[in-house]
Amino acid sequence: MSTFQAPKGTYDLIPPNSATYLAVREAISVPLRNSGYGYIETPGFENVELFARGVGESTDIVTKEMYAFETKGGDKLALRPEGTASVLRAALEANLHKGGNLPVKLWYSGSYYRYERPQKGRYRHFSQVGAEAIGAEDPALDAELIILAHQAYRSLGLRDFRILLNSLGDKECRPVYRAALQDFLRGLQLDEDTRRRIEINPLRVLDDKREAVQEQLIGAPMLRDYLCEACKTYHEQVRELLTAAGVAFEDDPKLVRGLDYYTRTTFEFVHDGLGSQSAVGGGGRYDGLSEMIGGPVLPSVGWALGVDRTVLALEAEGITLDIPAATAVYAVPLGEEARRVLFGKVTELRRAGVATDFAYGGKGLKNAMKSANRSGARLALVAGERDLAEGVVQLKDLASGEQTPIALDAVVDEVRRALG
Repeated sequence: MSTFQAPKGTYDLIPPNSATYLAVREAISVPLRNSGYGYIETPGFENVELFARGVGESTDIVTKEMYAFETKGGDKLALRPEGTASVLRAALEANLHKGGNLPVKLWYSGSYYRYERPQKGRYRHFSQVGAEAIGAEDPALDAELIILAHQAYRSLGLRDFRILLNSLGDKECRPVYRAALQDFLRGLQLDEDTRRRIEINPLRVLDDKREAVQEQLIGAPMLRDYLCEACKTYHEQVRELLTAAGVAFEDDPKLVRGLDYYTRTTFEFVHDGLGSQSAVGGGGRYDGLSEMIGGPVLPSVGWALGVDRTVLALEAEGITLDIPAATAVYAVPLGEEARRVLFGKVTELRRAGVATDFAYGGKGLKNAMKSANRSGARLALVAGERDLAEGVVQLKDLASGEQTPIALDAVVDEVRRALG
């Protein structure tokens, strides 16, 4: 074993489990790629100020969980704790919003970092697939993103998840609600940290998971009672579009999410098989974020789905994804001449798109056939001196054990035929 281990709260993705993570990322991205979303990749670290302004200075993410550091050149940077602020920054920097085709629709996949107390489903390094639609205010866009996430989860076979939905109002109606909530919260018995939060972002207090705080929140004013007519109409249209698409959801007036930038539509995907870490993904509309980070007015909406949490959800439902074996054909040479000839055939098969592996290291027949079986291959190509003298190799079906000689110059065609 190595002297070194993965840092606390992180994990390594290794075969065969890594294939499941790849399949989950692929399943989430397919509906996006079919709906006009282009792929974007951003750096693993950004200017600290981007997250302080965008995610919110009062959030746990910025105050407690962000990996922030100063470079040798004096730049103050942070490992990205979430994707939206980075993607919006990149879109603004590249002037994508000036191309005349709004919304700009982008999807991404990558690792994110938060200094949290590690537990099952909550890591310090985690993987997400996200999507952002930048530059349009349209209930159909909010509904589209929720429907696409729903479609991705269904395609993986997941059934025991729920969609929670709420509206957080806008700059017209939220200040009125904020003042009413602050008046209510100031009368409660709360610790200093929480009291400070009342003044900076009181909605975050509603999201406090501590039972002692939740008990005191009974009777707190509800945002839905303060929504202006425009926000009520907008939210009702999102609800109607989801219902028409056959996507079930639950209205959750307490849902606020952990980031300061959300406005109007906010939603969360939760899975009841995951215990306390029940959220597998979520998102919402963030109409003011562009201005917060120095850009123009660009109403936008997006989500991020946790790959780690989605894998746990699959396990909770007992779902095993049908992942094809990495190898279809395994070549076993017996002797130096066979090694040279078969390696050439392996290269031909790979160029023809057939997943093929080779018995490296001069293994004997017995050990090489064990490796062939372990590889998950359906077929083995076996050749010795006598076979080569006759101009053939043996094609062996690893499931049935049936073996057939095939002409050396017809290997690619015969293998393809055998694989169907």
